[in-house]
Amino acid sequence: MSFVLPVTGPVATTAMVLAQQPGSGDNGGQGEDFGKSSPVGFLLLLIFLVAVAFLVRSMTKHLKRIPASFDGDASAKEGPPDKAEVSAGAAQAKIDSEAEAKAEAGNNGKNDQA
Repeated sequence: MSFVLPVTGPVATTAMVLAQQPGSGDNGGQGEDFGKSSPVGFLLLLIFLVAVAFLVRSMTKHLKRIPASFDGDASAKEGPPDKAEVSAGAAQAKIDSEAEAKAEAGNNGKNDQA
Protein backbone atom coordinates (compact mmCIF):
# COMPACT_ATOMS: atom_id res chain seq x y z
CA MET A 1 0.00 0.00 0.00
CA SER A 2 1.69 3.16 -1.14
CA PHE A 3 0.42 6.67 -0.96
CA VAL A 4 1.32 8.95 -3.85
CA LEU A 5 0.20 12.53 -4.14
CA PRO A 6 -1.32 13.32 -7.53
CA VAL A 7 0.38 16.75 -7.66
CA THR A 8 3.98 15.54 -7.40
CA GLY A 9 4.45 15.66 -11.17
CA PRO A 10 3.73 19.39 -11.65
CA VAL A 11 5.65 20.31 -8.45
CA ALA A 12 8.75 18.41 -9.59
CA THR A 13 8.58 20.00 -13.05
CA THR A 14 8.24 23.48 -11.57
CA ALA A 15 11.20 22.88 -9.25
CA MET A 16 13.37 21.74 -12.18
CA VAL A 17 12.47 24.84 -14.21
CA LEU A 18 13.22 27.19 -11.31
CA ALA A 19 16.54 25.49 -10.49
CA GLN A 20 17.98 25.96 -13.99
CA GLN A 21 20.47 28.71 -14.71
CA PRO A 22 19.42 31.27 -17.29
CA GLY A 23 20.81 30.49 -20.73
CA SER A 24 21.46 34.10 -21.75
CA GLY A 25 24.94 34.20 -20.17
CA ASP A 26 23.72 36.22 -17.18
CA ASN A 27 24.61 34.17 -14.14
CA GLY A 28 23.02 36.49 -11.58
CA GLY A 29 26.18 38.24 -10.37
CA GLN A 30 28.02 35.02 -9.68
CA GLY A 31 31.18 35.59 -11.64
CA GLU A 32 34.28 33.47 -11.90
CA ASP A 33 35.51 34.42 -8.42
CA PHE A 34 32.16 33.95 -6.67
CA GLY A 35 32.53 32.06 -3.41
CA LYS A 36 36.31 32.35 -3.22
CA SER A 37 37.84 33.93 -0.15
CA SER A 38 40.57 36.53 -0.23
CA PRO A 39 43.56 36.51 2.13
CA VAL A 40 42.16 39.60 3.85
CA GLY A 41 38.95 37.75 4.64
CA PHE A 42 40.91 34.81 6.01
CA LEU A 43 42.99 37.14 8.20
CA LEU A 44 39.83 38.79 9.50
CA LEU A 45 38.38 35.38 10.32
CA LEU A 46 41.52 34.44 12.26
CA ILE A 47 41.40 37.73 14.20
CA PHE A 48 37.78 37.05 15.17
CA LEU A 49 38.64 33.53 16.30
CA VAL A 50 41.48 34.81 18.50
CA ALA A 51 39.20 37.47 19.98
CA VAL A 52 36.55 34.85 20.78
CA ALA A 53 39.19 32.63 22.42
CA PHE A 54 40.29 35.50 24.69
CA LEU A 55 36.68 36.35 25.56
CA VAL A 56 35.94 32.73 26.49
CA ARG A 57 39.09 32.57 28.62
CA SER A 58 38.13 35.76 30.44
CA MET A 59 34.56 34.58 30.96
CA THR A 60 35.69 31.29 32.50
CA LYS A 61 37.98 33.16 34.90
CA HIS A 62 35.10 35.35 36.03
CA LEU A 63 32.71 32.41 36.34
CA LYS A 64 35.17 30.56 38.59
CA ARG A 65 35.05 33.51 41.04
CA ILE A 66 31.28 33.27 41.47
CA PRO A 67 30.28 31.52 44.71
CA ALA A 68 28.29 28.30 44.57
CA SER A 69 25.37 29.97 46.35
CA PHE A 70 24.44 33.53 47.16
CA ASP A 71 23.16 32.87 50.67
CA GLY A 72 24.16 35.36 53.35
CA ASP A 73 25.46 32.59 55.63
CA ALA A 74 27.98 31.38 53.06
CA SER A 75 29.81 34.71 52.97
CA ALA A 76 30.22 34.74 56.77
CA LYS A 77 31.78 31.26 56.75
CA GLU A 78 34.39 32.11 54.12
CA GLY A 79 36.60 34.17 56.41
CA PRO A 80 37.25 37.68 57.61
CA PRO A 81 36.02 40.54 55.45
CA ASP A 82 38.36 42.74 53.46
CA LYS A 83 39.69 46.03 54.86
CA ALA A 84 37.46 47.95 52.45
CA GLU A 85 34.39 46.13 53.73
CA VAL A 86 35.36 46.82 57.36
CA SER A 87 35.96 50.53 56.75
CA ALA A 88 32.71 50.83 54.81
CA GLY A 89 30.85 49.08 57.62
CA ALA A 90 32.45 51.30 60.25
CA ALA A 91 31.58 54.42 58.29
CA GLN A 92 27.97 53.28 57.92
CA ALA A 93 27.77 52.51 61.67
CA LYS A 94 29.07 56.00 62.47
CA ILE A 95 26.48 57.59 60.19
CA ASP A 96 23.73 55.47 61.77
CA SER A 97 24.77 56.38 65.32
CA GLU A 98 24.87 60.11 64.44
CA ALA A 99 21.41 59.87 62.90
CA GLU A 100 20.06 58.10 65.98
CA ALA A 101 21.60 60.74 68.26
CA LYS A 102 19.96 63.54 66.25
CA ALA A 103 16.64 61.71 66.30
CA GLU A 104 16.82 61.24 70.06
CA ALA A 105 17.73 64.90 70.58
CA GLY A 106 14.76 65.91 68.46
CA ASN A 107 12.42 63.60 70.39
CA ASN A 108 13.68 64.83 73.76
CA GLY A 109 12.92 68.42 72.85
CA LYS A 110 9.38 67.54 71.83
CA ASN A 111 8.74 65.58 75.02
CA ASP A 112 9.81 68.53 77.20
CA GLN A 113 7.31 70.85 75.54
CA ALA A 114 4.35 68.53 76.11
